[in-house]
This record gives sequence, structure tokens and C-alpha cells, in this order.
Amino acid sequence: MRNFRAWKQIVTLLLVWVVLFMMSSCSDDEGKEEETVQVVPPTLNPASGITQESFSLSWNKVSGADNYLVEVATDEAFDNLVSSYDPWTAYGVLLDVDGLTLNTPYFARMRTVVGEEISAYSNVVMATTLDEEGPEPETALKEVATTFSVGMAVQTSRLTGDYHTILTKEFDQITAEWEMKMSVMYPSSAGYDFTRADELVEFAETNGLEIHGHSLIWHNSTPAWVEDFAGTDAEFEAMVKDYIITTVTRYKGKIKSWDVVNEAFEDGSGNLRNSVFRQKMGDDYIEKCYKWTREADPDVLIFYNDYNMTTDASKLGSTIDMAEDFIARDVPIDGIGFQMHISYNGPDRATIESAAKKVTDTGLMLHFSELDIRANPNNDMSELTVQRAVDLQEKYKEVVEIYNAIPEESKFALTVWGLRDQDTWLIDFWGHQDWPLMYNNDFSVKKAHTGFLEGLE
Repeated sequence: MRNFRAWKQIVTLLLVWVVLFMMSSCSDDEGKEEETVQVVPPTLNPASGITQESFSLSWNKVSGADNYLVEVATDEAFDNLVSSYDPWTAYGVLLDVDGLTLNTPYFARMRTVVGEEISAYSNVVMATTLDEEGPEPETALKEVATTFSVGMAVQTSRLTGDYHTILTKEFDQITAEWEMKMSVMYPSSAGYDFTRADELVEFAETNGLEIHGHSLIWHNSTPAWVEDFAGTDAEFEAMVKDYIITTVTRYKGKIKSWDVVNEAFEDGSGNLRNSVFRQKMGDDYIEKCYKWTREADPDVLIFYNDYNMTTDASKLGSTIDMAEDFIARDVPIDGIGFQMHISYNGPDRATIESAAKKVTDTGLMLHFSELDIRANPNNDMSELTVQRAVDLQEKYKEVVEIYNAIPEESKFALTVWGLRDQDTWLIDFWGHQDWPLMYNNDFSVKKAHTGFLEGLE
């Protein structure tokens, strides 16, 4: 009897467990039935194939999507939708948007459809259809840029003919591309050679142009005799002091500003570059050079200049830290130069604006000092296409808009690093063709020049 009762208890417990398990399973199933799968929107790529009346859209494929709803409008709020795209049902991941009006900005966005579910909106992309074919406007940049100087990098071999005509029409400031570097002005321990620098100063004075001096100290333009200096560290420092004071005094009242030290911080870490100047003069060599510059010319503006300042956070951080320390201790410094060797596809507006604000927040001046914009960073073109020329135009416009919007007291100059595409240093540096400047090789203006003008509006 006791065995019967024991088995009865076991069977009862098993039945209870089965019932509880089934109830739990039903509860889980009910929860799953109540869950709704969130439909995600696609990500639109930048518009491509822009013509006078069309452009192309592309996006990533969303898993499970039945189709996509594409909207196109003439305003960013999408209050004025283009009738054909109100919305357009697309089944692939490509769409040619056509039947548009020339020289008009359009905005596009889309949603994913899965069954009866529709996603939120995607990101918005903008495309401006091309204007009628015709010459680009030739308005002089300096006539429109009324709150800062417009500069151009020059060489002594490029001061006559069409170069002379365009330089004196378009620009009010010049920078020596290489003739005011130490390796040129102080080529040997036997003495100085200011021949080319004097020629540039005379050209500027004759034509009413300002000069931005570039650059007194740069590790890549150090003469061999300085790199292999035979004397003591004290004698090395005395030599550098004499070089700076001699050079700055020579052009006192003629040169408005100097990049006294160029590219002193390492990429990625922001550490001081271990140049011969740091090795022999100490970590405070920049401070010494700036003090000597001010001693030689109390009125000259003193800048620090470097590349990748918008994208290398550590380098920019070290530069800002140095500048704020100098300001706190009354070490002379007036501004910071962003070289702005960038590409048509980056860095983006927000990145450039954020970096610029870090400088302007210090109260110092900001110089966009060596602007050129690569049209062919991936070496995917054998000639400049219309689309890429428009991309370049938009990027020039964006950069100028950013600079034009900084506080008035922070503005100094926006300097373009070369005139014609064939003159750019980028071709030799990267080893392939590019079209990064504002003038064609026949000295005609490009859409990039139009973009510069548009950025000033």
C-alpha cells in the first residue's frame, strides 16, 4: 500500500510539472506573438551622376524589405515634394531621379516597407542639378572676401604672364611655397642667401600684396650642415637665434606674419617631433624661437602651422595646450594655421567646424594656410569628370563657408596652395594625377573657383 501511495505522489508531481511547463511555454509564445519586429530604414549614399535635370541615388539593401518609398523635395523640411516622388516606390537599391529643374537644390529621403510595416525616414541627402553650360564666373575673390585676406602660394618662377595677371587680380596676400625656408635662405654655414626671398618681397611691394612668411623652422627644410652641426648645443642655439633675428629683421615692416615653427608635433600621438632643434635646444625650443621673432619685429604676427589639424585629435590637442600655455605666460603667439590638405569627400563639415572652434575659443587667429582639395584621392579617374568637378566645387564652398563664419577677431587669411592643377605638389607626392586647385592648366577658372565665391555669399 505504501508503494502505491508513493507512486501516486510521483505521478501527481509529474502531472503538475507538465502542466506548469505547458503554461510557461504558452506564455512565452504569447509574448513572442506580441513582439513586433522593428523595420529599419536604409542608409542613403551621397548623390551621384548629377546632371542638369537628374541625379542618381543608391542605398544599402535592408534584409526582408519588400520595397522602399523614396521622397524628393525642393526644401529640407520636405514641405514641397516633387510630384513624381511623393513618394516613388523602388524595388532595388538604385534609382535615377529625373525630370528635374536645372541649377536647383533637391533633398531626398526614404523608408523601408516590410509587409504592412514602414520604417522611420532614412538620412537626407542633397544634390544640386547643374547650371546651363557656360563659363564660370570670374569675379575676383578678394573683392568678395571683405573680412579676411585671400592668399596664394607662389614661386619666383611663377610671377609673370598669366600668373601675374591672376595673382594681382584675385589675391591680396602671397606665401612663398619654398623660397622662405631655412634650406634656401641659409644654405651653408658660409652665410645667408636672400635672393629669392628678396624677389618675392619686391614683387609684393610693387603690386600691393601682403606677404605671409613661411616658414622659419621646419624639420623637412633643414640644411644638411644644420642637421650635422659640428659645434656644441649652446653654439647651435646661438646660430638659430642669429638666423631668426637676421631674417625677421631684414623683412621687418615688409612681412606681415610668419609661420615661425612648422609641423612640430608627431602624427597620432601629439608628442614633440624629435627634430634636431628639439635635440639641441630642448623641449622649449618653440618658445625660444617665438621670443626671438618678437624681439626682431614687435609688430609681426606669429603663427604655428601644421597639417591634419582637423582629423588628428592628439596633434590638435597638443597645439591648443601649447598655445594656451603661451598665452598664460605671455609667450608671443598670435595664431594657428590649419594646412587644409583635404579631399572632396572628407573630412566632413562638422569635423572641420569643431576643430576650428577649438582654436577660436582660445582667442587666437585661425589661418586656413595651405588649402588644396584632392579630387582623385583613390586614383579612380584618368580625367576630371563633371561630377567630381561639382563635388570639388561643393567642398570649396563648404570650407570657405566654415572659415567665413568664424568670429571676426579670429579671421586672418585663407590661402590656396597653388594656382593651376599642374602646379600642385600633390601629383609628385602621391604619384598620380589630380585636379585639386581652382584653375585649369590653361589658366581658366574651374567650378572650384565658383565654389569659393559661393562660400563667401
